[in-house]
Amino acid sequence: MAVELKAPPALPVPLAEVKAFLRIGTSEEDALLAGLIRGAAETCEAFTGRALVARDVEEILPATSAWTRLGAAPVLAIEGVAALDRYGEAEALAAEAYAIDIDSAGDGWVRVTMPGEATRVRVSYSAGMARDAGRLPEALRHGIVRLAAHLYTHRDRVDPGSGSGAGASGPPAAVTALWRPWRRLRLG
Repeated sequence: MAVELKAPPALPVPLAEVKAFLRIGTSEEDALLAGLIRGAAETCEAFTGRALVARDVEEILPATSAWTRLGAAPVLAIEGVAALDRYGEAEALAAEAYAIDIDSAGDGWVRVTMPGEATRVRVSYSAGMARDAGRLPEALRHGIVRLAAHLYTHRDRVDPGSGSGAGASGPPAAVTALWRPWRRLRLG
C-alpha cells in the first residue's frame, strides 16, 4: 500500500569522491553535485529494489491474517505494528495480536491474527543493505559515482524522443552492469 522511506542520514558516497571522478577542484557546484548523488542513489534503489543505507520505514498495510510482504528490503528489524482506525488514529497492537518474520532473503512479513476493529495497520521497521554509507558494496558505490558524473556531464543534453534531459532512458549500461548482481525482481 503506502511505503514511506525516511531519508538516509547522509549522502551514500562522499561529495569529494564524485568531484575527484569528475576532476572538479572548486566548490561552486557542490549543491548541484549533492543533488545528483541523491538522485543517482534513488535510481540505484529503484533499479536494485533495495534500500541502500539503513533508515526507518513506515508502511500501511491491510489488517489481514494472510502473510503480507513489506515493501522495502532488506529488512533489518521490525519495531512495531499499530492498528489504524477509520480516522487514521494509531493504537499499538499487543504482541499476541500479530506475527512478524524476516526471511533469509531479507524480506519482512507481517500478519494480523487479532485485528479487532482495525482494517489497516501501520508497520514501523528499518531496512537497508548497510548500516552506514561507508559499508555499501564497492560496485554499488562506484555505480552511484558514475551515474552522478554522467548526469553532471550530460545535464544540458535533451533526449529528442522524450523531450527530457539525460537519463530519461535509464542509467548507462556501465552503471547497470555494476548494480545488476544486487537487483531484486519480484514475480507475480
